[in-house]
Amino acid sequence: MVGQSRINFCVLLFTLILAGLWTGSASAQGPTPTDDEVNRIAKQLYCPVCESTPLDVCPTEACRQWRELIREMLTQGKSEAEIKQYFVEHYGPQVLNEPPNRLASYIVPVVAFLLGALLLFRGFQMWIKPIGTESASGAREAEPVHQADYLQKMEEELKKRK
Repeated sequence: MVGQSRINFCVLLFTLILAGLWTGSASAQGPTPTDDEVNRIAKQLYCPVCESTPLDVCPTEACRQWRELIREMLTQGKSEAEIKQYFVEHYGPQVLNEPPNRLASYIVPVVAFLLGALLLFRGFQMWIKPIGTESASGAREAEPVHQADYLQKMEEELKKRK
């Protein structure tokens, strides 16, 4: 009998331990998301009302309601992409914290900068080149011709005065 009660006690104890480990929070809609989980998604969205303000730090009542909407959607089991898509459908693509065409937004400024640098380089080359060309060949040829004319006019004037 003592052996049987000891076995029953061990089985009961083992059952209680398993039941304690197995029980979790019972919720009809799943666990409630933490503020960090909500803010992780809200940080990637801009407030549709305030200009250039991330949804996670916006103090307006509308943003608080949108954060609660994110919390509800997470509770329903929606993914981050589904939540973002919901906000884009309802408030437009400007609510995303990223440009719609990422490749173009990186390439266009680089191409514009390089094109501007090329135009400046060519402009400076054209600006400096004629000055260097005239002083190298044109000025030397023009000086003797110009001096000869000047000397000839001086001689003529001196002859007239005598």
